[in-house]
Amino acid sequence: MLQQLGQLPMGWLLIALIAVFGSAAFFIGRVRAERLLLSTTGRMHSRPNYHGYYVAMWSAVPVMLVAAGYAIFAEQLTRTQLTRELPSSFSALSAAELQSYLESVRMAAGTAASAGADRVFQAVTNRYLELRGLVNAGTLVLLGILASAGMFWAQRRLKPSFRARALVENGMELVLFVCAGVAIATTAGIVLSLLYESLQFFQKVSAWDFLTGTRWNAQTEAEFGALPLFFGTFMIALIAMLVAAPIGLFSAIFLSEYASPKARGWIKPILEILAGIPTVVYGFFALLVVAPAIRTAAIWVNETAIQLGLASEPILAAQPTSALAAGLVMGIMVIPFVSSLSDDVINAVPQTLRDAAYALGATKSETVKQVVVPAALPGIIAALLLAVSRAIGETMIVVMAAGKSARISMDPTSDLTTITVQIVSLMTGETGFDDPKTLSAFALGLVLFIVTLAFNVVALRVVKKYREKYD
Repeated sequence: MLQQLGQLPMGWLLIALIAVFGSAAFFIGRVRAERLLLSTTGRMHSRPNYHGYYVAMWSAVPVMLVAAGYAIFAEQLTRTQLTRELPSSFSALSAAELQSYLESVRMAAGTAASAGADRVFQAVTNRYLELRGLVNAGTLVLLGILASAGMFWAQRRLKPSFRARALVENGMELVLFVCAGVAIATTAGIVLSLLYESLQFFQKVSAWDFLTGTRWNAQTEAEFGALPLFFGTFMIALIAMLVAAPIGLFSAIFLSEYASPKARGWIKPILEILAGIPTVVYGFFALLVVAPAIRTAAIWVNETAIQLGLASEPILAAQPTSALAAGLVMGIMVIPFVSSLSDDVINAVPQTLRDAAYALGATKSETVKQVVVPAALPGIIAALLLAVSRAIGETMIVVMAAGKSARISMDPTSDLTTITVQIVSLMTGETGFDDPKTLSAFALGLVLFIVTLAFNVVALRVVKKYREKYD
């Protein structure tokens, strides 16, 4: 029985119980409020729905707290008790070996131990299921008691003068505050983890050498000069913005000022589809179509220059993967960010400015160039900065189309690498977290975080200035 309880899909079961108890409590609270409404001669303070929400809140919240506690502590509690009960022969195992063994037990318990498993492993697996079954049973009992008690207590408080609406709104305000707190805590956790691991890295490698060094070879744990990674990141982002900025901005101007409502209704959704295409698809397109075309064009340029006597040797690298291929495709990917945000900003320009320009005899193009675009310029700059942040953080396109060579080269047809690509490379494998190779990934992540944060802060400041001007 306990082993069967230990195999229950508790995650889905807890979600179902939250929905069931919440719905039942809402129904009970609403029915009781409607009966009070029929039996009283006065006026009720809150509508019956608010009474239902109040009872549901006191029934579902304890269930949610129990579910959260189960998700956090159930596995650790089971493993701790199982470790205490293991035979003395396991005492010789290291902490890592014991954790690996317990993880294999947990995986076997999730399916079923194979018929050929040895008796010790089978016994430990069965005991794990029994302990997990005890935890599951205790959780379900506690959940039912708390939900029933909350439902009973809340519905007893209902009466015509009960301020259910105010309490429900206060409860929702608390929920929103907790959600905001979780977001802030997550951001703080990311920053603190990056800072801690980065400080561990800078204790082993000089920060100055890391930021200004021109040789990167983290695989040998000997060379951690990240300047080539910074160069490759910003070069590919620059190429992307040279594509996305004019196309996105001109698209926004056309949609806002020249396109008919029917044309805008068709073009804008199609343009925004680009933002929904997975980046791996862009990577395949860059690798299979754009990169070979760039290499073919570069070879033609080299041959033509040599034949005309303009050069004695190839002037372009013409490699199968290149920064230019990644940058061009990344620019296509970023176009919707520029066009959508710029379109919203241009539409926000007051119509009175356009009417004033027309009254002075300005043409449509003159109004756009000399009135609309300058008025929307802060918002357009903010859109471009946000697009740059998106381009800097892109990984998949660069992995597939730009290569992994850490070098400083002004030739866009040569392969380069970026910060994000190196983070992926460094974090894959079996290297320990105290190794300089792995810690360097956190240092790169910290630099990338600071750069993108700076771009976003500048963009928000610009948007704030724009809003203050027209609000």
